[in-house]
Amino acid sequence: MSEQLPLLIELGTEELPVKALPGLADALFDGIKAGLEKRGVAVDAREARPLFTPRRLAVLLPGVAVEQPEQASEVFGPYVNIALDADGQPTKALSGFAAKAGVDWTQLERTTDAKGERFVLRATRAGARTADLLPEVIAEAVAAMPIPKPMRWGDHDYAFARPVQWLVALLGEQVIDTTLMGVAAGRESRGHRFEHDAPVSIVAPGDYVAALEAARVLVDPQQRRARIIEQVQAAARSVDGDARVTDDNLEQVVCLTEWPNAVACSFEPAFLAVPQEALIETMEINQKFFPVLRDGVLTEHFIGIANIASRDPAQVRAGYERVIRPRFADAKFFFDEDLKQGLVAMGGGLATVTYQAKLGTVADKVARVAALAQAIAPQVGADAALARRAAELSKNDLQSRMVGEFPELQGIAGRHYALAAGEPQEVALAIDEGYQPRFAGDDIALSPLGKVLAIAERLDTLAGGFAAGLKPTGNKDPFALRRNALGLARTIIESGFDLDLKSLLDTALEAVAFAKTQQKDKNAQKAAEQAKAAGVEAKAVPNAGGTTHADVIELYDFILDRLKGYYADKGVPTTQFNAVAELKPASLYDFDRRIEAIGTFAALPEAAALAAANKRIGNILKKAQAEGVQIPDHLDRGLIEHPAEAALAEAVQAAIGDTDTALHQHDYVAVLARLALLREQVDSFFDMVMVNAENPAVRGNRLALLHRLHARFGKVADIAQLSA
Repeated sequence: MSEQLPLLIELGTEELPVKALPGLADALFDGIKAGLEKRGVAVDAREARPLFTPRRLAVLLPGVAVEQPEQASEVFGPYVNIALDADGQPTKALSGFAAKAGVDWTQLERTTDAKGERFVLRATRAGARTADLLPEVIAEAVAAMPIPKPMRWGDHDYAFARPVQWLVALLGEQVIDTTLMGVAAGRESRGHRFEHDAPVSIVAPGDYVAALEAARVLVDPQQRRARIIEQVQAAARSVDGDARVTDDNLEQVVCLTEWPNAVACSFEPAFLAVPQEALIETMEINQKFFPVLRDGVLTEHFIGIANIASRDPAQVRAGYERVIRPRFADAKFFFDEDLKQGLVAMGGGLATVTYQAKLGTVADKVARVAALAQAIAPQVGADAALARRAAELSKNDLQSRMVGEFPELQGIAGRHYALAAGEPQEVALAIDEGYQPRFAGDDIALSPLGKVLAIAERLDTLAGGFAAGLKPTGNKDPFALRRNALGLARTIIESGFDLDLKSLLDTALEAVAFAKTQQKDKNAQKAAEQAKAAGVEAKAVPNAGGTTHADVIELYDFILDRLKGYYADKGVPTTQFNAVAELKPASLYDFDRRIEAIGTFAALPEAAALAAANKRIGNILKKAQAEGVQIPDHLDRGLIEHPAEAALAEAVQAAIGDTDTALHQHDYVAVLARLALLREQVDSFFDMVMVNAENPAVRGNRLALLHRLHARFGKVADIAQLSA
């Protein structure tokens, strides 16, 4: 094995874009590693990972071979039949090939391929030195990095995420002779911009992390992350609270600092009258601070992260408190003004806000959602009047100053304003929960009214999007219909609501079809008035028709398509999903119970054989129907000829009787478990009985028997899909 030395590549820049920083570091690390491996250079990465700070991207590999292994080569020459003459002497073709290769023809070897035997020149040469390969490897890796917005600087054509300031490239203690974007490689890195504004000489790669730490730079992001968490938690404990540390906020602070230090701060308690979500939003999104809570309730404390170890923390604290105060003051002003207006009054402006050009205003949408919520509520044991009230108020906060400033608080602000207006607590909570799940992985609504509103809202959004021709195409999904479809399905399934989705979709589609007609009439009337004013006679435009069954099925299938990914994430195989989807159950809760049952059935030892048999039965029945065979509705026991046929008929009859109650109770696990006991009779039937008997009556009777078995399995799922 070739000798190995540690490798260090550090690309120093001006401050890099925060959100792009981890991706850039990963790309450089992967590019260097892949470039070496592509050239056959052995790499020992061990625990290596990308290193980075706002001002640098680094790759530190514990072991890299100092040279490539021997390089073998093969150059193929002419085939023997044209390379040698009748006396076995070389022809001009072979002599020319040997001369070009610089060897005597007798030194050539022979090999055989599909066309016959031919001459070949085999040779080996020493591998190149890794130090000589690295300039090209580095250049390739940097060129392949995903730069979001390349920047140019100076009077040259170089482009990178930010201007490049220095380059460290060391293989062992040797500096790699290379230049990148006008900067020659060396061994001098740089310390913290303020804490250690001086070059830092790196003798060998193994010294890198410690040398930079001595220069007040923690180049390992995991080390910075751990330091931030530890200090933030300690600062929060000092004020008897718990720090709120979200992954996104933590990641951004890690990417903003080289030498993080926590500073405990506070604000005036009077600001706590503002909904805490608005204050938390300001602290995390705008300032990258960490709020401090006590028992889940925001306190007047927060933690800021300085990028220096200040000799006067009080000054840093004062600066953080000073910068957050105007934002909080604005939030308090918005909140107070909104309270003066009141949630109900806010809704008056919704009639002037267009929801979608073909579907009317936001007020029109609210009316549709309210009707849906009122209809759904009794089906799930919720109060219909309260559901309607929650829906009627659900969009009013869109007209509030608070949501205008903090769009992420839609629903949350509405909850606070509803409570302030004296609305029932469950109505206020539903206004907030109706937006759940807000993002991938978010919880569904918890309260019954919140679930009803979430379902009604998404039904109208999906129906409206499809009716308006806004179906997603490729990456385009302007109304977030995919997300809404999954949110709808999750809410129904995870709530255990046994709702007829097809019926609800039909109702929602009818409502938006009527809305489209109304909007078209309004547009036509407006156009007619404008034409009349211009002295032109306008002709009436016929209204569009309503919804069709095909529209319902199209939207239903769109929702099922989202469920495929949902169940895949739960580990459900596609074959099992397809087995249930083939039946298109109207209830998604019922769909979920069938998925559970088919999963249990698939684990049984009889499952594979029965699935294959069911597929065979399905094909037999389809072929018979295609041939015009009339399959009897009832089994004629007088036409049963074979004992195996009689055994299967008796077993199927018993299974049908045993599973009727379980089917009625939607106990699909029990149904399939009972049907699994038929394997022996099914196997015996196909081993001993000819379905296509010469006697048409006997053939029809056997088809009727198979149809009974196939139909009983089909009451749960198309288990033939399991053998696909």
